Amino acid sequence: MEILGEFGEDGLEIARKVTKEGAICDHCLGRQLAKISSGLSNERRGEILKEVLRERGEELKAGKCWVCNGLFEQLEYWVSKALETLRDYEFDSFLVGTKVSGLLLENEELLWEIAGASYAEPLKAELNREVGKRIEHDTGKIVDFKLPDVVVILNLWTETVEVQVKAVFIYGRYRKLTRGISQTRWLCRECRGKGCERCNFTGKMYPESVEELISDSLREEFKGEEMVLHGCGREDIDARMLGSGRPFVLELQEPRRRNVDLRMAEEKVNEENRGKVEVRALRYVNREMVAKIKNAKMDKTYRIEVELKPLQGLRGHGAEPHKTRVPEEEVKNALERLSGALIEQRTPTRVLHRRADLVRKRKVHSVRLVSFEAQNAVMEIKCSAGLYIKELISGDEGRTKPSFSELLGVEAEVKELDVLDVDLDREVEDFTV
Repeated sequence: MEILGEFGEDGLEIARKVTKEGAICDHCLGRQLAKISSGLSNERRGEILKEVLRERGEELKAGKCWVCNGLFEQLEYWVSKALETLRDYEFDSFLVGTKVSGLLLENEELLWEIAGASYAEPLKAELNREVGKRIEHDTGKIVDFKLPDVVVILNLWTETVEVQVKAVFIYGRYRKLTRGISQTRWLCRECRGKGCERCNFTGKMYPESVEELISDSLREEFKGEEMVLHGCGREDIDARMLGSGRPFVLELQEPRRRNVDLRMAEEKVNEENRGKVEVRALRYVNREMVAKIKNAKMDKTYRIEVELKPLQGLRGHGAEPHKTRVPEEEVKNALERLSGALIEQRTPTRVLHRRADLVRKRKVHSVRLVSFEAQNAVMEIKCSAGLYIKELISGDEGRTKPSFSELLGVEAEVKELDVLDVDLDREVEDFTV
């Protein structure tokens, strides 16, 4: 036969050795010479080899394949099982993988000892391809070898089909309208989530978080499991996030649906969390967006209400407690000196338990006094990322220099804090699927 020229006598000798060991299916015979010829399926390659061997007088044994134990006779069974499992999932692309049983691995190794493995293709590669072709035909979905939406795992050990699902990533901005809500779920420090008296057996330090509120609204829409919120920085639990909102990426793990109408999802989140949390500008993004917002350089704008305490003086700076009130003009002068200042800020005392004790340099871009009444100043401050705003006001006993308190010569403390804007790089915010 003309096709024999591609296999050569060496290839035919390999086929002869393999068939001498027992009955072998066309798939398993053909894949032993998969790297020699192209343009043929392994099944067709095996048929041709058997035809040539018969023409040369070889007697071929009949029966169940001793290599795959009849696995390739059950292709339609595995295809049917895979399709049944996939019915619960929404996807556009897929890939098939196989967990090979111990018996089949032993047979494969024995086969390669007999015939060599120089031209062979592994059993699971053949099974993946054949099942994949049939799934592609029946569903109209495409095979993706790099980033498939789902990976179908044929588990030959347990005779089951498993599905690994690519996470869905959604970018947006959230507004936190109520104080006392943390950004992410905060496990109890005592029991680490197990539940104890300190956390009222909830396992959490705080009853609600932005992450949980958004996730609870979206979990049913995507029919997913865990959802993780990756924020572009975070505000303190006692601060609100207003204005344009804080950029975030929500990672939805093991979603059964992945093409949800995000405008409707946005409305659902906002309706169910009215007065607590709002989201806006939701859109699908790639996994890379998580790293981009984590590493992004962003300026932030705050509105803060500051209480002045003139009768207490200024600890650590030698100021005398002689003032009973601070004139508005002095407040304006201190803010003017703070505007544009380069701040040297040693890690604040309140976060030393989780941050390295370092001195960081940050910039105050601008400061504006909004109002001043009864020794309470409301101001807006725009600064670079990473500047602890509460310590910029109080000075943190000299760990932040200069501070508003130091420049004014009076103790000052933040009573309320709102984040008005997180100015993410435009090139980052435009990154989408």
